[in-house]
Amino acid sequence: MNELPQVLLSGFADEAANDKLAVQQFSAFAALGLEYYSLRFIDVGNGIKNVMQLNKSEISKVRKMEGEYGLNVASIGSPIGKVKLVDSDDGSKNKFVKFDKYLATDVQKACDLAHAFETKLIRGFSFYHPIGSDPYDHIPQAVDQLGQIAEMCHRSDLTFGLEVEANLIGQTGDILAEIHKKVNHPAMMLIFDAGNLVCQGYTPDEVYQQYVKMKPGLGWMHIKDYKVTKPITEKGHIDEDALKNFVPSDLGDSAHERILRDFGAMIPKLEKKLQKRGIPGVFLDLEPHVKGGGQFGGFSGPDGMGVALRGLCRTLDFAGVDYHLRDFDDICAARGF
Repeated sequence: MNELPQVLLSGFADEAANDKLAVQQFSAFAALGLEYYSLRFIDVGNGIKNVMQLNKSEISKVRKMEGEYGLNVASIGSPIGKVKLVDSDDGSKNKFVKFDKYLATDVQKACDLAHAFETKLIRGFSFYHPIGSDPYDHIPQAVDQLGQIAEMCHRSDLTFGLEVEANLIGQTGDILAEIHKKVNHPAMMLIFDAGNLVCQGYTPDEVYQQYVKMKPGLGWMHIKDYKVTKPITEKGHIDEDALKNFVPSDLGDSAHERILRDFGAMIPKLEKKLQKRGIPGVFLDLEPHVKGGGQFGGFSGPDGMGVALRGLCRTLDFAGVDYHLRDFDDICAARGF
């Protein structure tokens, strides 16, 4: 009997913590049976900080706590690429940073953090084009800058994941697929997120087609879903803070079961590709936003994260994709039996 393809389950742990305290994040994830987490916002005693703001002593404290709770970092949930591509006053609050400076400071910091937390993956984005402009017009500049980011990651033996998300240049699977093809760098992969497409007004069939376009460049997935309660008649700039209808992956309009059933067939080959880059396997990273979400993060609470995880597990069971949650054998191993 053939074994089922298997994924590694992870999630943005800050979504499970009411106050984003490290002890809340790690307690919730350990109790849920997860062994990996993605690091984005965390409070280790000096207030809530983005991972990019952590100092050496805070990093050491987080690392020590990870060991206590049996957790490893799946990816650095960085905001790399969530800045303006060009310095224009388009009415948004997005900041602009000269790219040479951005590469030497923020991108280098993300690479340093990945090494400090012993992960090979950095999550990032494709830059903001001016509101009202055509994202396709900005692909050449985005390709140039993303290629340089990928090369910096590659020199550090890391992999940069480009997430599909509204309002960025790479707001669709079509555009990200074109960017990936043009960058053509082994250190840059794509991150599919169905919920980030549904909330823009794409139908289940359209979401699936966007996934198909991204397949050649896929590295891992974020698991988020959305329920459309009224028709979205025009695709364009999205008020991310107004999005209220995020739901678990088995209750939304993304048809995750169809996507994951197809994805299962490519997992063995993708797993080998990732392992050659030092990545332990194919991650599905929960980012459910079931109690709210915005431009730079979301919230689910410990209860919402549990609901979202169980919804994902039901979907994976239906799709024929295997996964592992901590069991008694893991407890025995932790006790030294």
